[in-house]
Amino acid sequence: MLSIRRVILGSLILGLALSACGGGSGAQPSGDLPGGSVQINGAGATFPLPIYTEWTYAYQDVDPSVSINYQGIGSGGGKKAIIDGTVDFAGSDSLLTQDEYAAGKDLQMYPAVAGAEVMIYNVDGLTADDPPLIFSRDVLVGIYDGSIKTWNDPAITADNPDLASKLPNASITAVHRSDGSGTTEIFTRTLSSISQDWADNVGSGPSVQWPVDKAGNGIGGKGNQGVAAAVQNTPNSVGYVELSYAVSNKIAYAQLQNKAGTTLNATAETLQSAMADFADAFTPELTTVLVDGPGAQSWPIAGYTYLVLHTQWSGDCVKAQKLLEYIDWTLTDPAAKRASDLGYATLPDSVRSQVLDKLSQVTCEGSAVMPALGN
Repeated sequence: MLSIRRVILGSLILGLALSACGGGSGAQPSGDLPGGSVQINGAGATFPLPIYTEWTYAYQDVDPSVSINYQGIGSGGGKKAIIDGTVDFAGSDSLLTQDEYAAGKDLQMYPAVAGAEVMIYNVDGLTADDPPLIFSRDVLVGIYDGSIKTWNDPAITADNPDLASKLPNASITAVHRSDGSGTTEIFTRTLSSISQDWADNVGSGPSVQWPVDKAGNGIGGKGNQGVAAAVQNTPNSVGYVELSYAVSNKIAYAQLQNKAGTTLNATAETLQSAMADFADAFTPELTTVLVDGPGAQSWPIAGYTYLVLHTQWSGDCVKAQKLLEYIDWTLTDPAAKRASDLGYATLPDSVRSQVLDKLSQVTCEGSAVMPALGN
């Protein structure tokens, strides 16, 4: 098992590279092609970047003939790249719009894993020995709509009586994504669910007009890694990132109050509860949202991250097969174990079977690439 440190190192390497340049289950190693001869390129969401990096390392031992390069450029960039035909697959936590489906002509989204978003913070006076902050639902919205401006605001101290004396009279810097982001879409969907005022006046999506920017106390960071770095480097700040970025970088993150009124941590169990809340809510496009579920133990800011690819390939059927073999492997138990170790939740069996069925419908030159997947 590769360490989380190696995963994050791989993520940073991919990020630096980007900055510089702007079949069946358990596929076996191929003896027919020289190592690395099939180049598969992907780009998109940073939400799943740690697990995609981990899987990329691991898959070298499964099929050495395949070289996979995934660049974390944000869900918006990934969707544009797959529509423009500059990548073989995209990663996105943001759902395709009808216009994007039309522009891409034959795109399909496939759930890969689910992840939790957490609120990381860097507050003067709080140490690693202190219990985590607690954010109620109104506080979560208030920080980002600009109505809660300081860390010793009565709403925050009421949530945190044991820490009230340590919370400073300091302005809150609210960090958000600066790029089009599925992480932002998930977060703003949650805020819209909590607050009708937010839904009416700000809304949800990969990017929004942030009230905290207008108030002068909001800053942006590119990618989950950019938000994490901004919070680490900005005293008295708070931001939203996928859980693994908080864990790997040892950044404190808050407990949250969910829709049922329960105060809870982001764990595998609370993420699984959120998935269960929406298990029967998949659209024909195989998409759903996991935000603000009603379950007593459901983490409120959660979402699936999706692989996006074309379903009708022409030419290079070997690449098409190798890509499907790789995705099929990501649904096996060894791959799922790696995802779980990084804090992601793997697909329920009912969702996994739907993904395999959809993958079996991918064609190249008019013939199914791997028809047995759905059987």
